[in-house]
Amino acid sequence: MKFKPRHTFLLLSSLFLLYSFSIYLHPLRVADDNRYDKELASEGRLVWQKYNCQSCHQFYGLGGYLGPDLTNFMSKPGRGEPFLKAMVNSGIKQMPAFSLTDVEIHELAEFLKATDASGSADPRSFKANNFGMIEHNEHEKN
Repeated sequence: MKFKPRHTFLLLSSLFLLYSFSIYLHPLRVADDNRYDKELASEGRLVWQKYNCQSCHQFYGLGGYLGPDLTNFMSKPGRGEPFLKAMVNSGIKQMPAFSLTDVEIHELAEFLKATDASGSADPRSFKANNFGMIEHNEHEKN
């Protein structure tokens, strides 16, 4: 039996639909990260936005330039929620003092933990290829 183009098209279309349905019926499950609380991190993101932190601070080298990059702030030695609370409530150098509640500080700390857990990247170490895709530039030193 010889396959005609129509049969090939129908076969490939059927396989595509079957595969698509299987993806939606069994979505990719990402393991929960126990290093932070997802709901508190979500609330912390709202605190981050409420106080417009991104206007001065960066994540992954992107954002404001007045304050430091906070991508991996929480994993640095001596850092944590008490340090964050002291910095935010008292201010330092160009950063004004903010009047965040203890709950807001805790939520913001969880958001920073979640960001820290996402990894690290410096966009200056990436380059665009001819297809418009971003790839790591291994020749450039950080």
